[in-house]
This record gives sequence, C-alpha cells and structure tokens, in this order.
Amino acid sequence: MVLIIMAVFTLLSGCGKENETTTSTTEILYTMADESELHEGTWLQWPHEYQYGVTYRNRLDQTWVDMTKELSTSETVHLIVYDESEKMRVTNLLTSASVDLSKIDFKIYPTDDVWVRDNGPIYVRDKNGKLVIQDWGFNGWGAKTQYAKCNAIPTKIGADQNTTVIDLNNTIINEGGSVEIDGHGTFMACKSSILNKNRNPNMTQSQAEEIFTKYLGVSNFIWLDGVAGLEITDQHIDGFARFGNSLTIVTMEPTDLIDFQVKQSDIDKLYSAKKKDGTAYNFLKLPLTQNNVTTAYGKPLGYKGSYCNYYIANTKVLVPNYNDPNDAVANAKIQTLYPTRTVVGIDVRNLYENGGMIHCVTQQQPK
Repeated sequence: MVLIIMAVFTLLSGCGKENETTTSTTEILYTMADESELHEGTWLQWPHEYQYGVTYRNRLDQTWVDMTKELSTSETVHLIVYDESEKMRVTNLLTSASVDLSKIDFKIYPTDDVWVRDNGPIYVRDKNGKLVIQDWGFNGWGAKTQYAKCNAIPTKIGADQNTTVIDLNNTIINEGGSVEIDGHGTFMACKSSILNKNRNPNMTQSQAEEIFTKYLGVSNFIWLDGVAGLEITDQHIDGFARFGNSLTIVTMEPTDLIDFQVKQSDIDKLYSAKKKDGTAYNFLKLPLTQNNVTTAYGKPLGYKGSYCNYYIANTKVLVPNYNDPNDAVANAKIQTLYPTRTVVGIDVRNLYENGGMIHCVTQQQPK
C-alpha cells in the first residue's frame, strides 16, 4: 500500500528540507539486524551467460568461487544458479576448489544479473521476533537494465523457506545497497538513489522516512544528497560509507572521497553525522587504491577502487582487493574493527569493471 501524506502535513513536516539528520516518530512494525549480527547464511547469485554472454560469466567465476569458499567455512552459502546445467557447472567449479558442498544450498532461479544486495530478500523481524522477508521493489536502478527475473527472487525464496514475505513493490522502489543501518536506530543513504524520478518520482523525504521507520525500525536519518546519474546506481551509499559497527562509520579521507566523486557538501554532512543519542560517530578512514584498477585480464579501468564495499560474515570479513599496494593497508585497518573475525581479501577486479564489489553481490540471512 502506498503511503499517502496529506499536503498540509507535508508542508508542516518540512519536506525538501536540507538538514542531513532527521528524526521520525512513526510506529515501528519491523526491525532489521545489523550485518554483523549472527547469520544463518549468505545469499549469492552466480554469474551466468544468459544475459551478457559466456565471456562475462567466465571472467567473474573465480571471484564467486573465492567468496563461496571463504563463506562456506563461516556459514551456509545459499547459491542461486540459473538452471540445472548451471548448477552442474558451478558444482564442478566448487569441487575443483575443494569447497565443502555440504555447506552449499543450491537454489535454481533464473536471474538477470549478480547484484543480490539490491534485488534479494531483506530479512527483518516483526514485533514478536519472527524473521520475515521484505520484498522491496527493484526496477533495475531506474529501468537501466532488465530486472524482472531478479525482482522475483525474494518471493521465490520466501516460498521455498515457508517464510512470510512482506510485499513492498507498490510501496517503495529501493535497493539494499542504497541504505546503511547501524543496528541502533540510525539510517544513512543518498537521496540520489532513492528520492529519484527513476525510482520514486512522487515521494518526499518525509514519506520515505515513514516507510523506513515502519519497515526497518530506524528513526534517526542521515541523508546525503548524492549524485544522480553518476553511475548506474545513482551513487549508492555502500560504495563509500558504511556502518562498521554501532559506533563507527567506515569511509575515506576527504581527498579520496572527492576523488570518488562525493560532493564536498556530502563529505561535510557525513563527518558531522550523529548517532540516535546525539553523540558523534568514530570514523575509520580507508584509502582508495594507490593506482587506477586494471582488470585481471589486463584492461585498464581508468579509476581507483574502494575498500568500503566489504561484507561481514560470521567468522570472516570479505574485503574487495585489486592487486594494489593499498590492499594490505585497507585489510589491516578493517581487521582492527573485527578482532574476532578474519579479514580475507577477494580479488574483485573483473567484477569492478561492471560497477560493484563484495557488498553489492552478497546478502545476509540472520540466524
């Protein structure tokens, strides 16, 4: 059901206001756990040939093998593969890499692409603590790509798991990579990837906040403007700023943020962000790669790589690596945040050519 806010309320609530931190008093129906909380498993959508060809698939396989191998020592890995022939092919790849197949849960669902963070299930708990799936609307980042198969994934998972699915397709278009939560009531996002004419053309900031409060359990909002049209996602927050834990925002030095095309006004808002209780966050600042990234097959990309787009598993933290001198620097800095987990670098150079890294292609299922 689309939330409708009366025009008079819209005016009184200050829609379109420029302040970057706002607070909501909407009733909370569901809460989303922080990524670092205990997982039952991790979801991956394996690359295939049916959308972009065999070469695309082959260039990404090794990254998925590496992620699956590391994650399988930490938790169940739910692998979405396109069809039975892909299941056989992937099984052979994993067997050759000595992956324990008893930790792999194959699901055969056709997909358009690999970005499960954006199209996959969003697991939340209701007021009784029961785990349910939210199916947010996914439209290929504003109808930039084909998306119908990927948009159907949450419903298929819910049916397979006999888990209640909350259908939000007509409530909001929103990708998982658009939002960051600290697990203690604070939400961080770029307006450019949510309050955008290609996602939610008639939605105000106040309306979006009511939805996120109701369905994610957040009431403190850190809004950056972002840059619409910068790349396919219209600047997802998880490329350059993450909640490392409830006390810490993981981001970059201001000069690197500028290099990553984050606006100075957004940098100022980010560094002045406050927790729900009004106190300041700590900041862990990662470098960009020292050099522009070159793919594993030798193609210069012409831009540097971010390490912020990492994924927190139960016993591992998977960090995007680029065969760059700063890989070791970033890995060591991230390790300081997660002393009980092992940081593992995953080569994402070929994936990065297509616009994403580790966090973009993973999705957690809480315990």
